[in-house]
Amino acid sequence: MTILVTAASGQLGRLVVDALLARGAAPADIVATARDTSKLEHLAARGIRTAELDYARPETIAPALDGVDTVLLVSASEPGNRVALHRNVIDAAKAAGVSKLVYTSAPQATTADFVLAPDHKATEEAIAASGIPAVIVRNNWYTENYAADVARAASTGVIAASVADGRVASATRVDFAEGAAVVLLEDGHLGEVYEFGGDVAWSYDELAAAAAEVVGRDVTYTPLTTDEHVAALESFGLDAGTAGFVAGIDTGIRGGVLAETDGTLSRLIGRPTTPLIDGLRSVAEASAVASV
Repeated sequence: MTILVTAASGQLGRLVVDALLARGAAPADIVATARDTSKLEHLAARGIRTAELDYARPETIAPALDGVDTVLLVSASEPGNRVALHRNVIDAAKAAGVSKLVYTSAPQATTADFVLAPDHKATEEAIAASGIPAVIVRNNWYTENYAADVARAASTGVIAASVADGRVASATRVDFAEGAAVVLLEDGHLGEVYEFGGDVAWSYDELAAAAAEVVGRDVTYTPLTTDEHVAALESFGLDAGTAGFVAGIDTGIRGGVLAETDGTLSRLIGRPTTPLIDGLRSVAEASAVASV
């Protein structure tokens, strides 16, 4: 079995490659791809085949898929423009006769009233229409998404958001990468739609308490209305559209879109997901190293 990982130079993709190797995949059976292959040189040095694959340039996709039977399609990072990019990969995978396609989707993508859902819903529908045997892994929030909040709390003592009492079942990218590696390597997952999330759904009061422990000072959660949140984001320099989009994520959290936690991810990876406090410590340590 040859497994191709898209966006392998990215924050999630590179961890999936690490997880595949840790779970026994041979380097020669992995194809790591990226738009810029110079960012994959460390993987090539480990015996992993590397290839250019740019979602926006279909002419790069077919050659990368040569001899590949399993593909991880890591969702593109351009909200509103994802679907066309994903379809390029889906079409090429179908033409190549790929026997398993794993896609990293969003929580409750086909049913949630969530600003991030439409692109993922359309992609899931395109995968189904293609007929490629597939596994959908709907990743909940990455704990790493709170890096800026923790850094800001270190100086302000405040985490402000418009989530009200919404809860988030976050996990770390390492957790989600391991989940992807499991479904890529194992038989028996085809046709499944997995809601991947952390074992604990925490509140923003609990986020503030965890951040306080990490940064070594009191931190409180300040609830905002959506209008207050948008105004604050615009004061930081975001345009109105972007501010509304970001606040819309909090609206989804307030509505419970990230609160689901059924233990699927920890069951598949064979261990508990990383606790919030440990994930935030790693975030803070990484930020400290990056600032040196």
